[in-house]
Amino acid sequence: MSLDDAIAHAIFAASGEVFRSENRNSVGGGCINTTEVLEGGGRRYFVKRNDAAHLGMFEAESAGLTEITNSKSVRVPQPICLGTHDSQAFLVLEYLDIGYSAGTGELLGRQLAAMHRTTHARFGWWRNNTIGSTPQINTGEHDWVKFYREHRLHFQLELAGEKGHGGNLLRSGEQLLEKLPAFFAGYQPLPSLLHGDLWGGNHATLRDGTPVIFDPAVYYGDREADLAMTELFGGFGSGFHAAYREAWPLDPGYRVRRDLYNLYHVLNHLHLFGGSYRRQAEQLIDRLLSEV
Repeated sequence: MSLDDAIAHAIFAASGEVFRSENRNSVGGGCINTTEVLEGGGRRYFVKRNDAAHLGMFEAESAGLTEITNSKSVRVPQPICLGTHDSQAFLVLEYLDIGYSAGTGELLGRQLAAMHRTTHARFGWWRNNTIGSTPQINTGEHDWVKFYREHRLHFQLELAGEKGHGGNLLRSGEQLLEKLPAFFAGYQPLPSLLHGDLWGGNHATLRDGTPVIFDPAVYYGDREADLAMTELFGGFGSGFHAAYREAWPLDPGYRVRRDLYNLYHVLNHLHLFGGSYRRQAEQLIDRLLSEV
């Protein structure tokens, strides 16, 4: 049995509809998985593939998409099925005809605020997942500062040390961890449902202008963490930010905490890609230490 046949069988088992792949088109844009569109009988599916050892990553992504769907806020592609065949793991998603447009930013801003109003009793999530290909630990905590210190920054700093990025980065990073409570004086975030990896490449629009978000790294955390990442690499216009703030204004301390939350992603990029991200991480830490 070929991989395409195995995927077709999984689609039938999940949907009850017979599918036979007639055409496969590669899709670019990702650096973690192989992505392609399978076509047959007038139907199309978006498929992600990776080594079989990464099945858990796909299971977590599927669960995250379902979590966002259940919030009835922002459109996401629906997971169809997943599995393994020989040495390959696969995740089959609903195919969406999307394009990249800045014209729906205001609607996305309002919808994201609605998604963030979906809350939980604790910070974290019921399972771990990944941020890129890096493990993301979601052990539940009632204390946000503890959660962010242990399961986000400390975890990434340990990874940096394992990759040989010691010295000033780790020394100043440890100082920052000790001072973390100071950034939350008078501010107590809710455990909001987060996309978790909301950079510009992970949102798009349908032909009718409906915003879509995808490739989540879901957990429940401070909503500011999602907002901060929208500013890290760009891709979200002023209309998006204004609409979000109109729907749910931000605390004045967000200006400083934005750097604190983006440090997590910069450290993860250092772990994944190395290079200039070390200097960017050190600059962020120095800037944050100067605030306390």
